[in-house]
Amino acid sequence: MRMRNKPWAMDFLKTNDDLVDTDSAYALKIGDFFNTAQPLHIEVGTGMGTFITELARRNPHINYAGIELDKNILIRVVEKVRALDLKNVKLLLLDANMLESYFKPQEVERVYLNFSDPWPKHRHEKRRLTYHTFLSQYRNILSENGELHFKTDNRRLFEYSLVSLNQFGMTFHEVNLNLHENEPEDNIRTEYEGKFSAKGNLIYWLKASF
Repeated sequence: MRMRNKPWAMDFLKTNDDLVDTDSAYALKIGDFFNTAQPLHIEVGTGMGTFITELARRNPHINYAGIELDKNILIRVVEKVRALDLKNVKLLLLDANMLESYFKPQEVERVYLNFSDPWPKHRHEKRRLTYHTFLSQYRNILSENGELHFKTDNRRLFEYSLVSLNQFGMTFHEVNLNLHENEPEDNIRTEYEGKFSAKGNLIYWLKASF
């Protein structure tokens, strides 16, 4: 997702430094960023923030870190967190390639990947968030019983991800090829999910661990 560039975006994020880490000030010490020590879940690619804010609202006993590289998008997430007065959400202006530099080994209990960019061209395979270099990072930062949750409407990306995770030796706990057919009560629809589902696209979902 790309938004029109806002020249004031970085200034806005920096004035909200109690909520947003723009320069990795809390790398390897994210626990200091939260008011309360609680289990940590992360979403890699926040979109407009509907998913992570609703998840945090439902689960105040869990801390959530939203990771986003686009500062313009992150503005919208900040606004949602403020509007809901959520104390268990922090936002990181961070490249997903830097996860191991930011989080300690086994510090994270769950990783969410929602409607990630499919990067359909073969030459861009390394950018897919289920490519083996990213899986290696998730494995290193996830706790012993940590989980990876992945959701997309892109069938090719889902098929690719199934193969990639399998080759990496991951264990599949659930694989759903039509999530909305009997939609679980705890499913939180992202902005993309609502849009694509309305067009008749199937929603694919899996839960796996290392």
